[in-house]
Amino acid sequence: DKLSSVVSVKISTSMMETLSIIAMLQPITKVEIEEIRSVRVDRSIVKLIDLELIEEVGRKQVIGRPILYGTTENFLNVFGIKSINELNDQQT
Repeated sequence: DKLSSVVSVKISTSMMETLSIIAMLQPITKVEIEEIRSVRVDRSIVKLIDLELIEEVGRKQVIGRPILYGTTENFLNVFGIKSINELNDQQT
């Protein structure tokens, strides 16, 4: 099952940083993530999608219509979070 494969896979620091940004600021584009991290995040995004921790959630209504990313239900399960609002509540 996919959950056990995610738990057994080690997530790199780069992937965790990218995932954290997506979780806190979703929906967010790749360019916006790269502006925050100051590095390219293509590989991290591909791997996080493969692990079903993030997904495409739409397109930003700007020129070029870049893909917006957000976390998945699987992300919540893997990290033991009931809802994404739980993350936002912890920020305040």
